[in-house]
Amino acid sequence: MIRIEQLHKKFGKNKVLKGVDLTISKKGVFAILGPNGSGKTTLIKALLGMVIPDSGSLSVGDISIKKDWKYRDQIDYLPQIANFPANLTVKELISMIKDLRNRPGEDKKLITVFKLEPFLTKKLSNLSGGTKQKVNLVLTLMFDSPIIILDEPTTGLDPIALIHLKKIIKEEKSKGKIILITSHIMSFVEEMADEIVFLLEGKVYFKGTIEALKTETKESNFEHAIANLLTHEDA
Repeated sequence: MIRIEQLHKKFGKNKVLKGVDLTISKKGVFAILGPNGSGKTTLIKALLGMVIPDSGSLSVGDISIKKDWKYRDQIDYLPQIANFPANLTVKELISMIKDLRNRPGEDKKLITVFKLEPFLTKKLSNLSGGTKQKVNLVLTLMFDSPIIILDEPTTGLDPIALIHLKKIIKEEKSKGKIILITSHIMSFVEEMADEIVFLLEGKVYFKGTIEALKTETKESNFEHAIANLLTHEDA
């Protein structure tokens, strides 16, 4: 379970999070959405312990994360931009991440799924953006943690790899995991998400199913429903 209460964070005079309240207590795929500057990245980084909130509380599995780094073992995280060491090969990077996390990783199946065998001995600096994203996914998904955070996971993926990613997400959800995703691809969100968490101006503006969002905004189309929320913000 993830519980966030009255989370505040500002950078200088810029208030990014303004009392975020959010509880996720059941398995499923939750899409964290919102316009640029709404606080999505800061919220995720706070959950990962990469940003220290000014006030409020954040707990994972009913245990406060304050001054406790061990909770991170429960989270697998896919960053939007993966800055890999350019001089390492794919195989060396996978081995290094296993050593850093001090956990066995089920990487072989993922390597096969994403057809990475020909690239295992190639240096990361020589890989295309799409291939790097597949490596990024292997590094994230090879550990069996109860919480998965995927920040723009579809970036650079070809159609076949995208199909495999969707299948993997569904398989992970069936294991009872909490999966948080951010994405600008609304068709992907609509297909994968059980609930939407929409941030506006540093607060949770909406939390619920896509059908509930459509009902609230009186829109039959998901993208139009999201646009409706943004129109209300502008108003």
